Amino acid sequence: MKRRFAGAVSRNQAEGILFSGGLDSALVAAYSTNCRAISVGLESYGEDRYYAEKVAKFLELDHYHKTVKTEEVIAAIPEVIKILRSFDPAIPNDVTVWLGLKCAKDIGIKSMITGDGSDEFFLGYNFMLEKKDLKIYLDRMYRTMRFSSNKIGENLGIDIKQPFLDKEFMDFSQGIDVDFKIRKENGKTWGKWILRKAFEGVLPQEILWQSKRPLEVGSGMTRLRNIIESRVTDETFEAGNRSFPIRFLSKEQFYYYRIYKDVVGKIPAPEKGQKICECCGAGMAGTQD
Repeated sequence: MKRRFAGAVSRNQAEGILFSGGLDSALVAAYSTNCRAISVGLESYGEDRYYAEKVAKFLELDHYHKTVKTEEVIAAIPEVIKILRSFDPAIPNDVTVWLGLKCAKDIGIKSMITGDGSDEFFLGYNFMLEKKDLKIYLDRMYRTMRFSSNKIGENLGIDIKQPFLDKEFMDFSQGIDVDFKIRKENGKTWGKWILRKAFEGVLPQEILWQSKRPLEVGSGMTRLRNIIESRVTDETFEAGNRSFPIRFLSKEQFYYYRIYKDVVGKIPAPEKGQKICECCGAGMAGTQD
């Protein structure tokens, strides 16, 4: 595992790392050379800064943490929606990526390495721990997963490197039994178990065995959801539900859609072979077997 991963990172070197201090970016940083680690946090919220600084100190990384204000994040939302052409509720996560990559561009970095794919291939998300038919789920995910960092990086002129998606390492990870990806350790069920065990001695135990923090949570961007919801009145939301042919999941999604309508325009009709989204009528790419 160590040799294969080291090879994947060596084939995907970059000038900087999109760095949260979580397991994935910490592993990437441990095998990278001469990279500048960049992390982003909303004001004083989120845990990423604590872990990022701890890992950076341990690995002696050149680390820069950018603290952003709420209004700065709100102002970035239209740009992210325009790039991704989406009003999906995952926008707070995508805004974090945009802010990190924009920071890299502003300081002259032209290529960034990310931990994209680790949670997907090694079953790191908490909801996966209870999911049935994981083998079928993984097979489907290998064909359909997409990452916002690719589109955002392309837009900003930054080359994105993703060692967990390296073809050779990806083929290797696909062959690992699910029982080694989700497994009990000291009475607790862990996702990415094999990554945590394989790299003991490479990183401190506190880093290897930290709980999963989605990017929006660790960066504090989850706080955006309540802020945005508070900016949409009940009356405006009800009027929107009557006016638009979309079944909005929340006031937050309605807020994103109004921006989408301004910066992108109409929702594209489904293409041949695509399933139709029941909420908005758009085509859903990669859903056909």
